[in-house]
Amino acid sequence: MIHYTCDCCKRIIDPADDVRYVVKMEVYASMDPSAEGDADDEHDHLEEIQQILERLEDAEDDALDQDVYQSLRFDLCPECRRKFLKNPLGREPIKQFDFSQN
Repeated sequence: MIHYTCDCCKRIIDPADDVRYVVKMEVYASMDPSAEGDADDEHDHLEEIQQILERLEDAEDDALDQDVYQSLRFDLCPECRRKFLKNPLGREPIKQFDFSQN
């Protein structure tokens, strides 16, 4: 039998009694077009691609892969799922001041 544990609170999740939620995330480098636009028509794009490919061959594959793309997967219990959906980025709550209605 497969045993599941909540990756957040470490609680054991029994598939017979509890609902297990799976969170999948992808983090990847965004390849936005340059802001220069068409002013760079004289640029040799094939030469630039060749240089990038040569650098990639020399770079460490694992380190490069981690910088460009990561896929993450987490098992959550119902309570941690609720907390995750409420604050998916894990930000600290902004403190609000309650001023009197003078």
